[in-house]
Amino acid sequence: MGLEENRGPKDVERLGQKLALAEAPSMLSARGVALAGWARAAEGTVGGAGPGWAGGLRGLRRPLPLPLPGPGAAQRDPQGWQETLSATVTALREGGLVAVPTDTIYGIAALAQSSQAIKKIYNLKGRNGGKPLAICLGDVEHIYRYCHVNVPEELLRDLLPGPVTLVLQRSEGLNKDLNPFTSLVGVRIPNHTFIREVAQACSGPLALTSANISTRASTLTVSEFQDLWPQLSLVIDGGAIGDIQSPECRLGSTVVDLSVSGKYTIIRPGCALTPTVEILGKKYGLTSEPSCS
Repeated sequence: MGLEENRGPKDVERLGQKLALAEAPSMLSARGVALAGWARAAEGTVGGAGPGWAGGLRGLRRPLPLPLPGPGAAQRDPQGWQETLSATVTALREGGLVAVPTDTIYGIAALAQSSQAIKKIYNLKGRNGGKPLAICLGDVEHIYRYCHVNVPEELLRDLLPGPVTLVLQRSEGLNKDLNPFTSLVGVRIPNHTFIREVAQACSGPLALTSANISTRASTLTVSEFQDLWPQLSLVIDGGAIGDIQSPECRLGSTVVDLSVSGKYTIIRPGCALTPTVEILGKKYGLTSEPSCS
Protein backbone atom coordinates (compact mmCIF):
# COMPACT_ATOMS: atom_id res chain seq x y z
CA MET A 1 0.00 0.00 0.00
CA GLY A 2 1.77 3.14 -1.20
CA LEU A 3 1.71 6.54 0.41
CA GLU A 4 1.01 8.07 -2.96
CA GLU A 5 -2.52 6.64 -3.03
CA ASN A 6 -5.31 9.22 -2.80
CA ARG A 7 -7.67 8.01 -0.10
CA GLY A 8 -10.82 9.63 1.17
CA PRO A 9 -12.79 8.87 4.35
CA LYS A 10 -14.42 5.80 2.73
CA ASP A 11 -11.03 4.38 1.80
CA VAL A 12 -9.70 4.92 5.29
CA GLU A 13 -12.82 3.33 6.79
CA ARG A 14 -12.43 0.24 4.59
CA LEU A 15 -8.81 -0.01 5.64
CA GLY A 16 -9.85 0.24 9.27
CA GLN A 17 -12.52 -2.43 8.93
CA LYS A 18 -10.05 -4.76 7.24
CA LEU A 19 -7.52 -4.32 10.03
CA ALA A 20 -10.08 -4.60 12.81
CA LEU A 21 -11.81 -7.73 11.50
CA ALA A 22 -9.11 -9.65 9.67
CA GLU A 23 -6.18 -9.22 12.04
CA ALA A 24 -5.87 -11.05 15.33
CA PRO A 25 -3.23 -8.99 17.21
CA SER A 26 -4.83 -6.48 19.58
CA MET A 27 -2.67 -3.57 18.32
CA LEU A 28 -3.90 -3.99 14.75
CA SER A 29 -7.48 -4.46 15.92
CA ALA A 30 -7.33 -1.23 17.92
CA ARG A 31 -5.80 0.58 14.95
CA GLY A 32 -8.48 -0.68 12.60
CA VAL A 33 -11.31 0.39 14.88
CA ALA A 34 -9.70 3.80 15.32
CA LEU A 35 -9.21 4.35 11.59
CA ALA A 36 -12.79 3.38 10.81
CA GLY A 37 -14.10 5.60 13.60
CA TRP A 38 -12.21 8.70 12.50
CA ALA A 39 -13.25 8.18 8.88
CA ARG A 40 -16.93 7.71 9.77
CA ALA A 41 -16.90 10.74 12.07
CA ALA A 42 -15.32 12.88 9.36
CA GLU A 43 -17.86 11.69 6.80
CA GLY A 44 -20.71 12.48 9.18
CA THR A 45 -19.48 16.01 9.83
CA VAL A 46 -18.85 16.78 6.17
CA GLY A 47 -21.78 14.89 4.77
CA GLY A 48 -24.41 17.06 6.41
CA ALA A 49 -26.29 14.23 8.11
CA GLY A 50 -27.14 16.46 11.03
CA PRO A 51 -25.29 17.70 14.10
CA GLY A 52 -26.77 15.04 16.37
CA TRP A 53 -25.58 12.19 14.22
CA ALA A 54 -22.19 13.79 13.68
CA GLY A 55 -21.88 14.37 17.40
CA GLY A 56 -22.60 10.71 18.03
CA LEU A 57 -19.95 9.69 15.58
CA ARG A 58 -17.37 11.74 17.48
CA GLY A 59 -17.58 9.06 20.13
CA LEU A 60 -16.02 6.67 17.61
CA ARG A 61 -12.88 8.77 17.44
CA ARG A 62 -10.11 7.08 19.33
CA PRO A 63 -6.39 7.85 19.21
CA LEU A 64 -4.56 5.76 16.64
CA PRO A 65 -1.87 3.76 18.48
CA LEU A 66 1.62 4.22 17.09
CA PRO A 67 3.64 0.98 17.03
CA LEU A 68 7.40 0.97 17.08
CA PRO A 69 9.05 0.31 13.69
CA GLY A 70 11.25 -2.63 12.78
CA PRO A 71 11.58 -6.24 13.94
CA GLY A 72 12.47 -7.27 17.49
CA ALA A 73 10.27 -6.77 20.51
CA ALA A 74 6.77 -8.22 20.49
CA GLN A 75 5.15 -4.80 20.38
CA ARG A 76 6.99 -3.76 17.23
CA ASP A 77 4.82 -3.81 14.15
CA PRO A 78 6.35 -2.53 10.88
CA GLN A 79 3.12 -3.05 8.93
CA GLY A 80 1.11 -1.16 11.52
CA TRP A 81 3.68 1.65 11.45
CA GLN A 82 3.25 2.01 7.69
CA GLU A 83 -0.54 1.91 7.95
CA THR A 84 -0.51 4.65 10.59
CA LEU A 85 1.95 6.68 8.51
CA SER A 86 -0.23 6.31 5.42
CA ALA A 87 -3.40 7.36 7.27
CA THR A 88 -1.62 10.41 8.69
CA VAL A 89 -0.27 11.54 5.32
CA THR A 90 -3.69 11.03 3.72
CA ALA A 91 -5.39 13.18 6.37
CA LEU A 92 -2.82 15.96 5.93
CA ARG A 93 -3.04 15.92 2.13
CA GLU A 94 -6.81 16.30 2.43
CA GLY A 95 -6.26 19.53 4.38
CA GLY A 96 -6.80 18.10 7.85
CA LEU A 97 -5.13 18.71 11.18
CA VAL A 98 -3.37 15.78 12.85
CA ALA A 99 -2.10 15.50 16.42
CA VAL A 100 1.33 13.86 16.54
CA PRO A 101 3.98 13.07 19.14
CA THR A 102 7.33 14.86 18.89
CA ASP A 103 10.55 14.64 20.89
CA THR A 104 9.32 17.26 23.37
CA ILE A 105 5.50 17.56 23.59
CA TYR A 106 2.46 16.65 21.49
CA GLY A 107 1.96 18.82 18.43
CA ILE A 108 -0.67 19.60 15.83
CA ALA A 109 0.49 19.41 12.24
CA ALA A 110 -0.92 20.61 8.92
CA LEU A 111 0.47 21.27 5.46
CA ALA A 112 2.34 24.56 5.67
CA GLN A 113 1.81 25.26 1.97
CA SER A 114 -1.98 25.11 2.41
CA SER A 115 -3.40 28.50 3.39
CA GLN A 116 -6.71 26.90 4.40
CA ALA A 117 -4.96 24.45 6.72
CA ILE A 118 -3.07 27.34 8.34
CA LYS A 119 -6.38 29.06 9.10
CA LYS A 120 -7.68 25.86 10.67
CA ILE A 121 -4.74 25.76 13.08
CA TYR A 122 -5.34 29.32 14.27
CA ASN A 123 -9.05 28.64 14.69
CA LEU A 124 -8.35 25.47 16.64
CA LYS A 125 -5.84 27.10 18.96
CA GLY A 126 -7.88 30.25 19.52
CA ARG A 127 -4.61 31.88 18.68
CA ASN A 128 -3.64 35.45 17.91
CA GLY A 129 -2.95 35.70 14.18
CA GLY A 130 0.23 37.61 15.00
CA LYS A 131 1.87 34.61 16.70
CA PRO A 132 4.03 32.68 14.21
CA LEU A 133 3.86 28.99 13.40
CA ALA A 134 6.99 26.91 13.01
CA ILE A 135 7.60 24.54 10.13
CA CYS A 136 8.64 20.93 10.53
CA LEU A 137 10.91 19.23 7.99
CA GLY A 138 12.10 15.67 7.55
CA ASP A 139 15.78 16.34 6.81
CA VAL A 140 18.39 19.03 7.37
CA GLU A 141 18.99 19.46 3.64
CA HIS A 142 15.35 20.49 3.19
CA ILE A 143 15.98 23.64 5.23
CA TYR A 144 17.68 25.23 2.24
CA ARG A 145 14.46 25.00 0.20
CA TYR A 146 12.54 27.27 2.54
CA CYS A 147 15.18 29.34 4.37
CA HIS A 148 18.26 31.45 3.78
CA VAL A 149 20.97 29.87 5.92
CA ASN A 150 24.03 31.79 7.12
CA VAL A 151 25.55 29.19 9.47
CA PRO A 152 27.60 26.09 8.60
CA GLU A 153 25.66 22.95 7.75
CA GLU A 154 27.66 21.18 10.44
CA LEU A 155 26.07 23.49 13.01
CA LEU A 156 22.61 22.59 11.75
CA ARG A 157 23.42 18.91 12.04
CA ASP A 158 24.83 19.36 15.55
CA LEU A 159 21.44 20.68 16.67
CA LEU A 160 19.04 18.79 14.40
CA PRO A 161 17.26 16.45 14.65
CA GLY A 162 16.68 17.55 18.21
CA PRO A 163 14.54 19.56 20.65
CA VAL A 164 15.52 22.90 19.12
CA THR A 165 13.70 25.40 16.88
CA LEU A 166 16.03 27.42 14.66
CA VAL A 167 14.72 30.80 13.52
CA LEU A 168 16.03 31.72 10.06
CA GLN A 169 15.29 34.08 7.21
CA ARG A 170 12.49 32.60 5.12
CA SER A 171 12.82 32.16 1.36
CA GLU A 172 10.34 32.66 -1.47
CA GLY A 173 9.63 28.93 -1.48
CA LEU A 174 7.48 29.16 1.65
CA ASN A 175 3.75 29.85 1.59
CA LYS A 176 3.27 33.62 1.81
CA ASP A 177 0.20 33.14 4.02
CA LEU A 178 2.32 31.44 6.67
CA ASN A 179 3.44 34.17 9.11
CA PRO A 180 3.05 36.98 6.55
CA PHE A 181 3.93 39.55 9.22
CA THR A 182 7.59 38.46 9.50
CA SER A 183 10.54 37.63 7.26
CA LEU A 184 11.61 34.90 9.70
CA VAL A 185 10.44 31.34 10.28
CA GLY A 186 11.14 28.78 12.98
CA VAL A 187 12.35 25.38 11.76
CA ARG A 188 11.86 22.11 13.64
CA ILE A 189 13.29 18.69 12.84
CA PRO A 190 12.25 16.67 15.89
CA ASN A 191 14.25 13.70 17.05
CA HIS A 192 11.20 11.51 16.51
CA THR A 193 11.14 9.08 13.60
CA PHE A 194 7.41 9.17 12.96
CA ILE A 195 6.92 12.89 12.43
CA ARG A 196 10.08 13.09 10.31
CA GLU A 197 8.77 10.29 8.09
CA VAL A 198 5.44 12.10 7.82
CA ALA A 199 7.21 15.28 6.70
CA GLN A 200 9.27 13.34 4.17
CA ALA A 201 6.20 11.61 2.76
CA CYS A 202 4.28 14.88 2.41
CA SER A 203 7.08 16.30 0.21
CA GLY A 204 6.76 19.72 1.81
CA PRO A 205 6.94 21.49 5.15
CA LEU A 206 4.45 20.87 7.91
CA ALA A 207 3.12 23.71 10.01
CA LEU A 208 3.63 22.62 13.59
CA THR A 209 2.28 23.97 16.87
CA SER A 210 1.66 22.58 20.34
CA ALA A 211 -1.44 20.44 20.92
CA ASN A 212 -3.25 22.76 23.31
CA ILE A 213 -5.36 25.87 23.40
CA SER A 214 -3.17 28.96 23.49
CA THR A 215 -2.31 30.04 27.06
CA ARG A 216 -2.82 26.47 28.37
CA ALA A 217 -0.06 24.06 29.37
CA SER A 218 1.72 21.91 26.81
CA THR A 219 0.56 18.30 26.61
CA LEU A 220 2.48 15.05 27.13
CA THR A 221 -0.35 12.55 26.51
CA VAL A 222 -3.24 12.49 24.04
CA SER A 223 -5.82 12.49 26.85
CA GLU A 224 -4.60 15.92 27.96
CA PHE A 225 -5.97 17.56 24.80
CA GLN A 226 -9.06 15.40 24.41
CA ASP A 227 -11.23 18.50 24.10
CA LEU A 228 -9.55 19.18 20.74
CA TRP A 229 -10.18 15.73 19.24
CA PRO A 230 -13.51 16.64 17.54
CA GLN A 231 -11.72 19.32 15.50
CA LEU A 232 -8.89 17.05 14.37
CA SER A 233 -8.76 14.65 11.43
CA LEU A 234 -6.62 12.16 13.33
CA VAL A 235 -4.88 11.74 16.70
CA ILE A 236 -1.71 9.65 16.79
CA ASP A 237 -1.01 8.17 20.21
CA GLY A 238 2.72 7.70 20.77
CA GLY A 239 2.35 7.22 24.51
CA ALA A 240 3.46 9.57 27.26
CA ILE A 241 6.31 11.90 26.31
CA GLY A 242 8.59 12.15 29.34
CA ASP A 243 7.49 12.43 32.94
CA ILE A 244 3.98 13.88 33.04
CA GLN A 245 4.58 15.03 36.63
CA SER A 246 7.64 17.09 35.68
CA PRO A 247 7.10 20.74 34.65
CA GLU A 248 10.46 20.65 32.85
CA CYS A 249 9.08 18.10 30.40
CA ARG A 250 6.46 20.63 29.27
CA LEU A 251 8.90 23.38 28.32
CA GLY A 252 8.91 22.56 24.61
CA SER A 253 11.84 23.09 22.29
CA THR A 254 14.58 25.65 22.81
CA VAL A 255 13.98 28.47 20.30
CA VAL A 256 17.08 30.27 19.01
CA ASP A 257 17.34 33.01 16.38
CA LEU A 258 20.21 32.43 13.92
CA SER A 259 19.07 34.95 11.32
CA VAL A 260 21.97 37.36 11.99
CA SER A 261 25.42 36.18 10.91
CA GLY A 262 27.80 35.44 13.76
CA LYS A 263 25.17 35.90 16.47
CA TYR A 264 22.42 33.99 18.22
CA THR A 265 19.47 35.07 20.36
CA ILE A 266 17.61 32.76 22.72
CA ILE A 267 13.90 33.46 22.21
CA ARG A 268 12.68 30.68 24.49
CA PRO A 269 14.94 28.69 26.84
CA GLY A 270 12.94 25.49 26.43
CA CYS A 271 14.24 22.06 27.38
CA ALA A 272 17.67 22.10 25.68
CA LEU A 273 19.13 25.48 26.57
CA THR A 274 22.49 24.42 28.04
CA PRO A 275 23.65 22.07 25.25
CA THR A 276 22.39 24.49 22.58
CA VAL A 277 24.35 27.42 24.02
CA GLU A 278 27.47 25.26 24.35
CA ILE A 279 27.30 24.27 20.70
CA LEU A 280 26.63 27.79 19.43
CA GLY A 281 29.08 29.64 21.66
CA LYS A 282 31.89 27.25 22.46
CA LYS A 283 32.06 25.18 19.29
CA TYR A 284 31.14 27.79 16.66
CA GLY A 285 32.02 31.04 18.42
CA LEU A 286 28.70 32.77 17.91
CA THR A 287 28.00 35.79 20.09
CA SER A 288 24.94 35.87 22.31
CA GLU A 289 22.54 38.76 21.77
CA PRO A 290 19.70 39.66 24.16
CA SER A 291 16.14 39.05 23.05
CA CYS A 292 14.03 42.08 22.16
CA SER A 293 10.92 40.57 23.72
